[in-house]
Amino acid sequence: MTEFEQRRRSISHRLKELKVDGLLVSSPANVQYLTGFTGSNGLILLTAEESHFFTDPRYALVALTNITGKVHIAKKALLEESAALIKRKHIKRLGFEPSWMKVKEHQELEEKLSVGFRLIPAGGVVEDLRSIKSPSEILRIRKSVMINSEAYYRTMKKIKIGLREQEIAAELDFQMRVLGAEKPAFETIVATGANSALPHAHPGPKKLEANELLLVDMGATADGYTSDMTRVTFTGMPGKKTREMYDAVLEAQLAAISQVRGGVSTKKVDGAAREVLKSYSLEKAFVHSTGHGLGLEIHESPRIAKTDKTKLQTGMVITIEPGVYLEGMGGVRIEDTVLVTQTGCEVLTPTPKEFVYLA
Repeated sequence: MTEFEQRRRSISHRLKELKVDGLLVSSPANVQYLTGFTGSNGLILLTAEESHFFTDPRYALVALTNITGKVHIAKKALLEESAALIKRKHIKRLGFEPSWMKVKEHQELEEKLSVGFRLIPAGGVVEDLRSIKSPSEILRIRKSVMINSEAYYRTMKKIKIGLREQEIAAELDFQMRVLGAEKPAFETIVATGANSALPHAHPGPKKLEANELLLVDMGATADGYTSDMTRVTFTGMPGKKTREMYDAVLEAQLAAISQVRGGVSTKKVDGAAREVLKSYSLEKAFVHSTGHGLGLEIHESPRIAKTDKTKLQTGMVITIEPGVYLEGMGGVRIEDTVLVTQTGCEVLTPTPKEFVYLA
Protein backbone atom coordinates (compact mmCIF):
# COMPACT_ATOMS: atom_id res chain seq x y z
CA MET A 1 0.00 0.00 0.00
CA THR A 2 1.37 3.41 -0.97
CA GLU A 3 1.63 6.30 1.47
CA PHE A 4 -1.18 8.06 -0.42
CA GLU A 5 -3.43 5.02 -0.05
CA GLN A 6 -2.65 4.85 3.68
CA ARG A 7 -3.63 8.50 4.07
CA ARG A 8 -6.91 8.00 2.23
CA ARG A 9 -7.68 4.94 4.32
CA SER A 10 -7.03 6.91 7.51
CA ILE A 11 -9.58 9.51 6.40
CA SER A 12 -12.10 6.87 5.31
CA HIS A 13 -11.89 5.28 8.76
CA ARG A 14 -13.03 8.59 10.26
CA LEU A 15 -16.21 8.92 8.20
CA LYS A 16 -18.36 7.01 10.70
CA GLU A 17 -17.05 9.21 13.51
CA LEU A 18 -17.97 12.28 11.42
CA LYS A 19 -21.43 10.80 10.78
CA VAL A 20 -21.11 11.08 7.00
CA ASP A 21 -21.33 8.53 4.18
CA GLY A 22 -18.66 10.23 2.09
CA LEU A 23 -16.24 13.14 2.05
CA LEU A 24 -15.67 15.52 -0.85
CA VAL A 25 -12.12 16.90 -0.79
CA SER A 26 -11.55 20.05 -2.86
CA SER A 27 -8.63 21.87 -1.18
CA PRO A 28 -5.72 21.67 -3.66
CA ALA A 29 -3.23 20.93 -0.87
CA ASN A 30 -5.46 18.20 0.56
CA VAL A 31 -5.95 16.68 -2.88
CA GLN A 32 -2.18 16.65 -3.33
CA TYR A 33 -1.67 15.12 0.11
CA LEU A 34 -4.11 12.28 -0.60
CA THR A 35 -3.12 11.52 -4.21
CA GLY A 36 0.11 13.28 -5.16
CA PHE A 37 -1.77 15.23 -7.82
CA THR A 38 -0.39 18.76 -8.36
CA GLY A 39 -2.57 19.93 -11.25
CA SER A 40 -5.02 22.83 -11.08
CA ASN A 41 -8.26 20.84 -11.30
CA GLY A 42 -8.78 17.85 -9.02
CA LEU A 43 -11.48 16.57 -6.69
CA ILE A 44 -11.70 13.50 -4.44
CA LEU A 45 -14.73 11.61 -3.19
CA LEU A 46 -13.95 9.23 -0.34
CA THR A 47 -16.36 6.62 1.00
CA ALA A 48 -15.73 3.93 3.59
CA GLU A 49 -14.82 1.46 0.85
CA GLU A 50 -13.66 3.47 -2.16
CA SER A 51 -11.61 6.42 -3.38
CA HIS A 52 -12.69 8.37 -6.47
CA PHE A 53 -10.50 10.99 -8.10
CA PHE A 54 -11.91 13.44 -10.65
CA THR A 55 -9.97 15.61 -13.08
CA ASP A 56 -10.31 16.92 -16.63
CA PRO A 57 -8.79 15.57 -19.90
CA ARG A 58 -5.71 17.81 -19.63
CA TYR A 59 -4.48 15.65 -16.76
CA ALA A 60 -5.77 12.28 -18.01
CA LEU A 61 -2.37 10.69 -18.66
CA VAL A 62 -0.86 11.90 -15.38
CA ALA A 63 -3.87 10.82 -13.33
CA LEU A 64 -4.36 7.41 -14.94
CA THR A 65 -0.64 6.65 -14.67
CA ASN A 66 0.06 7.84 -11.14
CA ILE A 67 -3.10 7.80 -9.05
CA THR A 68 -4.43 4.59 -7.52
CA GLY A 69 -8.10 4.08 -6.76
CA LYS A 70 -10.86 4.92 -9.22
CA VAL A 71 -9.98 7.74 -11.60
CA HIS A 72 -12.64 9.67 -13.50
CA ILE A 73 -11.74 11.88 -16.46
CA ALA A 74 -14.63 14.31 -16.45
CA LYS A 75 -16.24 15.66 -19.62
CA LYS A 76 -18.28 18.13 -17.57
CA ALA A 77 -17.47 20.23 -14.51
CA LEU A 78 -15.91 18.11 -11.77
CA LEU A 79 -18.65 18.93 -9.28
CA GLU A 80 -21.32 17.88 -11.76
CA GLU A 81 -19.56 14.59 -12.48
CA SER A 82 -19.07 13.89 -8.77
CA ALA A 83 -22.74 14.69 -8.07
CA ALA A 84 -23.82 11.99 -10.51
CA LEU A 85 -21.62 9.44 -8.70
CA ILE A 86 -22.85 10.58 -5.28
CA LYS A 87 -26.39 9.98 -6.47
CA ARG A 88 -25.57 6.50 -7.87
CA LYS A 89 -23.85 5.56 -4.61
CA HIS A 90 -26.93 6.67 -2.60
CA ILE A 91 -24.81 8.91 -0.39
CA LYS A 92 -27.20 10.83 1.84
CA ARG A 93 -24.81 12.64 4.17
CA LEU A 94 -21.82 14.15 2.37
CA GLY A 95 -19.00 15.83 4.25
CA PHE A 96 -17.41 18.83 2.54
CA GLU A 97 -14.65 21.35 3.21
CA PRO A 98 -16.42 24.64 4.06
CA SER A 99 -13.28 26.71 3.54
CA TRP A 100 -13.09 25.55 -0.08
CA MET A 101 -16.63 24.98 -1.33
CA LYS A 102 -18.25 28.10 -2.78
CA VAL A 103 -21.84 29.00 -1.93
CA LYS A 104 -22.79 28.50 -5.59
CA GLU A 105 -21.26 24.99 -5.59
CA HIS A 106 -23.09 24.16 -2.36
CA GLN A 107 -26.37 25.22 -3.95
CA GLU A 108 -25.67 23.26 -7.14
CA LEU A 109 -25.00 20.06 -5.22
CA GLU A 110 -28.20 20.38 -3.20
CA GLU A 111 -30.19 21.03 -6.38
CA LYS A 112 -28.73 18.03 -8.24
CA LEU A 113 -29.14 15.50 -5.47
CA SER A 114 -32.25 13.80 -4.15
CA VAL A 115 -34.59 14.64 -1.33
CA GLY A 116 -33.04 13.68 2.00
CA PHE A 117 -29.50 14.50 0.87
CA ARG A 118 -27.51 16.64 3.32
CA LEU A 119 -24.21 18.47 3.11
CA ILE A 120 -22.28 18.27 6.40
CA PRO A 121 -19.35 20.66 7.11
CA ALA A 122 -16.26 18.55 7.79
CA GLY A 123 -13.37 20.99 7.68
CA GLY A 124 -10.00 20.20 9.18
CA VAL A 125 -10.18 16.42 8.82
CA VAL A 126 -7.36 16.13 6.30
CA GLU A 127 -5.47 19.05 7.83
CA ASP A 128 -5.33 17.24 11.19
CA LEU A 129 -3.66 14.27 9.51
CA ARG A 130 -1.32 16.56 7.58
CA SER A 131 -0.05 18.23 10.76
CA ILE A 132 1.96 15.10 11.68
CA LYS A 133 4.68 14.63 9.08
CA SER A 134 5.78 11.19 7.91
CA PRO A 135 9.51 10.36 7.56
CA SER A 136 9.31 10.97 3.80
CA GLU A 137 7.72 14.38 4.35
CA ILE A 138 10.37 15.34 6.89
CA LEU A 139 13.08 14.46 4.35
CA ARG A 140 11.46 16.77 1.81
CA ILE A 141 11.21 19.58 4.36
CA ARG A 142 14.88 19.10 5.27
CA LYS A 143 15.76 19.45 1.58
CA SER A 144 13.69 22.63 1.33
CA VAL A 145 15.35 24.06 4.45
CA MET A 146 18.85 23.38 3.11
CA ILE A 147 18.07 24.94 -0.28
CA ASN A 148 16.60 27.97 1.45
CA SER A 149 19.59 28.50 3.72
CA GLU A 150 22.12 28.03 0.93
CA ALA A 151 20.22 30.52 -1.28
CA TYR A 152 20.40 33.03 1.57
CA TYR A 153 24.13 32.42 2.06
CA ARG A 154 24.90 32.86 -1.64
CA THR A 155 22.84 36.03 -1.86
CA MET A 156 24.30 37.62 1.25
CA LYS A 157 27.78 37.35 -0.28
CA LYS A 158 26.56 39.68 -3.03
CA ILE A 159 24.91 42.29 -0.81
CA LYS A 160 26.19 45.84 -1.24
CA ILE A 161 24.97 49.34 -0.48
CA GLY A 162 22.71 50.68 -3.22
CA LEU A 163 20.92 47.45 -4.10
CA ARG A 164 17.14 47.78 -4.22
CA GLU A 165 14.94 45.57 -2.04
CA GLN A 166 13.46 44.19 -5.26
CA GLU A 167 16.89 43.24 -6.58
CA ILE A 168 17.81 41.40 -3.39
CA ALA A 169 14.49 39.51 -3.41
CA ALA A 170 14.98 38.57 -7.07
CA GLU A 171 18.46 37.23 -6.32
CA LEU A 172 17.16 35.15 -3.40
CA ASP A 173 14.43 33.66 -5.60
CA PHE A 174 16.92 33.00 -8.41
CA GLN A 175 19.32 31.20 -6.10
CA MET A 176 16.50 29.02 -4.72
CA ARG A 177 15.67 27.86 -8.23
CA VAL A 178 19.31 27.30 -9.17
CA LEU A 179 19.61 25.05 -6.12
CA GLY A 180 16.57 22.96 -7.09
CA ALA A 181 13.50 24.66 -5.61
CA GLU A 182 10.34 24.69 -7.70
CA LYS A 183 9.44 28.15 -6.46
CA PRO A 184 9.54 30.36 -3.35
CA ALA A 185 7.15 29.18 -0.64
CA PHE A 186 5.68 32.70 -0.48
CA GLU A 187 6.56 36.17 -1.74
CA THR A 188 10.06 36.75 -0.44
CA ILE A 189 10.24 39.61 2.06
CA VAL A 190 13.18 41.99 1.89
CA ALA A 191 12.83 45.09 4.05
CA THR A 192 15.50 47.72 4.67
CA GLY A 193 15.71 50.46 7.28
CA ALA A 194 12.37 51.66 8.60
CA ASN A 195 10.57 49.25 6.24
CA SER A 196 11.70 46.38 8.46
CA ALA A 197 9.15 47.57 11.03
CA LEU A 198 6.44 46.25 8.67
CA PRO A 199 6.02 42.52 9.51
CA HIS A 200 4.85 41.66 5.98
CA ALA A 201 6.71 44.28 4.00
CA HIS A 202 6.77 43.95 0.20
CA PRO A 203 10.16 44.48 -1.44
CA GLY A 204 10.13 47.75 -3.31
CA PRO A 205 12.45 50.22 -5.03
CA LYS A 206 14.06 51.46 -1.80
CA LYS A 207 17.83 51.11 -1.90
CA LEU A 208 19.88 49.54 0.87
CA GLU A 209 21.73 52.30 2.71
CA ALA A 210 24.60 52.37 5.18
CA ASN A 211 23.81 51.96 8.89
CA GLU A 212 20.39 50.35 8.65
CA LEU A 213 18.66 47.04 9.24
CA LEU A 214 18.16 44.48 6.48
CA LEU A 215 15.43 41.92 7.17
CA VAL A 216 15.01 38.87 4.93
CA ASP A 217 12.09 36.44 5.35
CA MET A 218 12.21 33.64 2.78
CA GLY A 219 11.11 30.10 2.11
CA ALA A 220 11.65 27.54 -0.62
CA THR A 221 9.33 24.90 -2.05
CA ALA A 222 11.18 21.66 -2.84
CA ASP A 223 9.44 18.41 -3.83
CA GLY A 224 6.20 20.18 -2.90
CA TYR A 225 7.25 20.97 0.68
CA THR A 226 8.02 24.36 2.18
CA SER A 227 10.49 25.96 4.60
CA ASP A 228 10.59 29.33 6.32
CA MET A 229 13.42 31.43 7.75
CA THR A 230 13.98 35.04 8.79
CA ARG A 231 17.33 36.67 9.42
CA VAL A 232 18.28 40.28 10.15
CA THR A 233 21.63 41.95 9.47
CA PHE A 234 22.95 45.52 9.74
CA THR A 235 24.93 47.57 7.25
CA GLY A 236 27.57 49.08 9.48
CA MET A 237 27.81 49.20 13.26
CA PRO A 238 24.42 49.22 15.03
CA GLY A 239 23.70 51.46 17.98
CA LYS A 240 22.96 50.24 21.48
CA LYS A 241 19.15 50.29 21.09
CA THR A 242 19.29 48.24 17.89
CA ARG A 243 21.63 45.68 19.45
CA GLU A 244 19.42 45.39 22.51
CA MET A 245 16.36 44.86 20.32
CA TYR A 246 18.14 42.09 18.42
CA ASP A 247 19.38 40.44 21.62
CA ALA A 248 15.87 40.54 23.12
CA VAL A 249 14.31 38.88 20.07
CA LEU A 250 17.00 36.21 19.94
CA GLU A 251 16.55 35.47 23.65
CA ALA A 252 12.77 35.24 23.11
CA GLN A 253 13.21 32.89 20.18
CA LEU A 254 15.56 30.60 22.10
CA ALA A 255 13.18 30.60 25.08
CA ALA A 256 10.29 29.52 22.85
CA ILE A 257 12.39 26.81 21.19
CA SER A 258 13.37 25.48 24.63
CA GLN A 259 9.68 24.78 25.35
CA VAL A 260 9.02 22.81 22.15
CA ARG A 261 8.40 19.10 22.70
CA GLY A 262 5.60 16.59 22.25
CA GLY A 263 2.72 17.19 24.68
CA VAL A 264 3.43 20.88 25.32
CA SER A 265 0.70 23.38 24.42
CA THR A 266 1.36 25.89 21.66
CA LYS A 267 0.15 28.56 24.10
CA LYS A 268 3.06 27.73 26.43
CA VAL A 269 5.60 28.04 23.60
CA ASP A 270 4.16 31.40 22.59
CA GLY A 271 4.10 32.55 26.20
CA ALA A 272 7.80 31.81 26.66
CA ALA A 273 8.68 34.27 23.89
CA ARG A 274 6.30 36.92 25.22
CA GLU A 275 7.66 36.69 28.77
CA VAL A 276 11.17 37.46 27.56
CA LEU A 277 10.03 40.42 25.50
CA LYS A 278 7.99 41.67 28.46
CA SER A 279 11.16 41.74 30.57
CA TYR A 280 12.60 44.16 27.99
CA SER A 281 9.35 46.21 27.87
CA LEU A 282 8.97 45.17 24.23
CA GLU A 283 5.91 42.91 24.48
CA LYS A 284 3.62 45.51 22.85
CA ALA A 285 5.94 45.65 19.83
CA PHE A 286 5.37 41.93 19.20
CA VAL A 287 2.25 42.04 17.03
CA HIS A 288 1.85 38.52 15.63
CA SER A 289 1.89 34.90 16.78
CA THR A 290 5.13 33.07 17.60
CA GLY A 291 4.84 30.61 14.75
CA HIS A 292 2.86 28.17 12.64
CA GLY A 293 2.97 24.72 11.14
CA LEU A 294 4.22 24.22 7.59
CA GLY A 295 4.39 21.46 5.01
CA LEU A 296 2.65 21.39 1.65
CA GLU A 297 1.49 24.90 2.52
CA ILE A 298 3.48 27.62 4.23
CA HIS A 299 0.79 28.09 6.88
CA GLU A 300 -0.64 24.91 8.36
CA SER A 301 -1.85 23.65 11.72
CA PRO A 302 -0.91 24.26 14.48
CA ARG A 303 -0.76 27.97 15.29
CA ILE A 304 1.80 28.91 17.92
CA ALA A 305 -0.28 31.65 19.50
CA LYS A 306 -1.31 32.94 22.92
CA THR A 307 -4.94 31.86 22.45
CA ASP A 308 -4.20 28.41 21.00
CA LYS A 309 -4.26 25.36 23.26
CA THR A 310 -3.20 22.72 20.71
CA LYS A 311 -0.78 20.14 22.10
CA LEU A 312 2.36 19.71 20.05
CA GLN A 313 2.90 16.19 18.75
CA THR A 314 6.00 14.35 17.62
CA GLY A 315 6.42 14.83 13.87
CA MET A 316 4.93 18.29 13.67
CA VAL A 317 7.07 20.83 11.83
CA ILE A 318 6.61 24.41 12.98
CA THR A 319 8.24 27.83 12.82
CA ILE A 320 9.41 29.82 15.81
CA GLU A 321 9.53 33.50 14.83
CA PRO A 322 9.07 36.20 17.47
CA GLY A 323 9.65 39.77 16.34
CA VAL A 324 9.76 43.34 17.56
CA TYR A 325 8.72 46.27 15.35
CA LEU A 326 9.41 49.91 16.21
CA GLU A 327 7.94 52.47 13.83
CA GLY A 328 10.52 54.80 12.34
CA MET A 329 13.41 52.68 13.58
CA GLY A 330 12.92 49.21 12.15
CA GLY A 331 12.15 45.66 13.15
CA VAL A 332 13.84 42.41 14.06
CA ARG A 333 12.39 38.94 13.51
CA ILE A 334 14.34 35.70 13.91
CA GLU A 335 12.77 32.55 12.53
CA ASP A 336 13.70 28.88 12.24
CA THR A 337 11.94 25.78 10.95
CA VAL A 338 11.71 23.30 13.84
CA LEU A 339 10.83 19.59 14.06
CA VAL A 340 8.95 18.51 17.19
CA THR A 341 10.26 15.39 18.94
CA GLN A 342 8.99 13.59 22.02
CA THR A 343 11.84 14.84 24.20
CA GLY A 344 12.35 18.26 22.65
CA CYS A 345 12.91 19.48 19.13
CA GLU A 346 15.39 19.69 16.30
CA VAL A 347 16.09 23.08 14.76
CA LEU A 348 16.30 22.25 11.07
CA THR A 349 17.51 25.68 9.95
CA PRO A 350 21.35 25.68 9.85
CA THR A 351 21.88 29.42 9.24
CA PRO A 352 23.64 31.09 12.22
CA LYS A 353 21.66 33.59 14.31
CA GLU A 354 24.30 35.98 15.60
CA PHE A 355 23.76 39.61 14.62
CA VAL A 356 25.82 40.01 11.44
CA TYR A 357 27.27 43.43 10.65
CA LEU A 358 27.76 43.91 6.93
CA ALA A 359 30.76 45.98 5.85
